[in-house]
Amino acid sequence: MSERVLDASAVLARIFEERGHEVVRDALGESYISTVNLAEVASKLADRGYADESIGWILRDLPAEIVPFSTTTAIEAGRLRPITRTSGLSLGDRACLALAVELGLPALTADRRWTHVRTRAKVEMIR
Repeated sequence: MSERVLDASAVLARIFEERGHEVVRDALGESYISTVNLAEVASKLADRGYADESIGWILRDLPAEIVPFSTTTAIEAGRLRPITRTSGLSLGDRACLALAVELGLPALTADRRWTHVRTRAKVEMIR
């Protein structure tokens, strides 16, 4: 098992048991997630009608290390904007990639748009 940085799409695949969720399940114990991506997961759960209490319960029990969005990570995410814009990557996507660069770990995602972007972060697809 190796350490990884989780994108919101990967965590959501695990929560909703979508295709590839087993890969995320196996990575959770040795993984990291940015507070930006955690907010994305919370937003998606709220969009689907989850109660506030349920969202808190799900995310507090997430067995990944939650990493605050630091100044260093924020600057790296901003630097990624020009090379990710045409692929449509969001701030959350760039936050995940920036944290992966900072930690020197691969980023785990379900978002196929990431395969078209060349960054210093290694990207692993769950599907």
